[in-house]
Amino acid sequence: MYIFKTVHDLQHYLSTQKKQAKRIGFVPTMGALHRGHLTLVERAFDDCDVVVCSIFVNPTQFGEASDLDKYPRPIESDIQKLEQLGCSVLFLPEVSEVYPKDLLSPSIDLKGLDTNMEGAHRPGHFAGVVQVILRFLDIMHPDFLYMGQKDYQQFAVIKYVLQFLQSSVQLVRVSIVREEDGLAMSSRNIRLSPEGRKKAVLISKMLFAAKEQTASLSLEEVRTRALAFIAQHQLELDYFTIIDGDSLENIDSFDKATTVTACTTVRIDGVRLLDNIILRESIQKL
Repeated sequence: MYIFKTVHDLQHYLSTQKKQAKRIGFVPTMGALHRGHLTLVERAFDDCDVVVCSIFVNPTQFGEASDLDKYPRPIESDIQKLEQLGCSVLFLPEVSEVYPKDLLSPSIDLKGLDTNMEGAHRPGHFAGVVQVILRFLDIMHPDFLYMGQKDYQQFAVIKYVLQFLQSSVQLVRVSIVREEDGLAMSSRNIRLSPEGRKKAVLISKMLFAAKEQTASLSLEEVRTRALAFIAQHQLELDYFTIIDGDSLENIDSFDKATTVTACTTVRIDGVRLLDNIILRESIQKL
């Protein structure tokens, strides 16, 4: 695996690969890699000849400096995992490489995609995500971009931005990777106490039940039962919502969206745990 720390060196390498008509896949991460991240790399090799994984803790998507400082950075472990997987390239830049002083970042109206759910709790977060993803795409010009379903709002925002810019990059959504008991894999899970870890399983249990209930219940009934489950188990809820998977707007009927997704964030041991499940997809929109 090649490790590049400068834009110049990475671009030189990718230029030689593109001259050989090799397809480039890109997996953006902030490190602290777990099985979910590695699955993105594996999925990228299904389509691509060269897979670039970035590890960059992006300062522009953190609201508080303390959160940025606390973000785990087990870089040696991350490198070992990527090498074992056969990743082609690791891009490991400093902030000054990603954001040089003369950089001009495009300003894009996200049409409210960034204001609900996570956006309501983390103002400015998605503007930072868009900034760094567009910067990386401008550096690499990959053929494919791979993002996980677990950060569903992030995926939807980037999907909209690529469509708005009429980008040729193909965005690929990769399904959530879960622990054996159903908990969505996350770098945050290591911060849970043993009791908190057991309690966290209730999140996916609630979502799986919601998907089963869609066979016989209305969306409003599904929502009501999910909220009752959360209250019954005394989970500290930030939000539970059923949305149009593209616009991220709350909906009350399956026939109002081509993709219907239930999204939630629950706090356990002070840790915000995100999860979601696609309730229905590819439904004829009225």
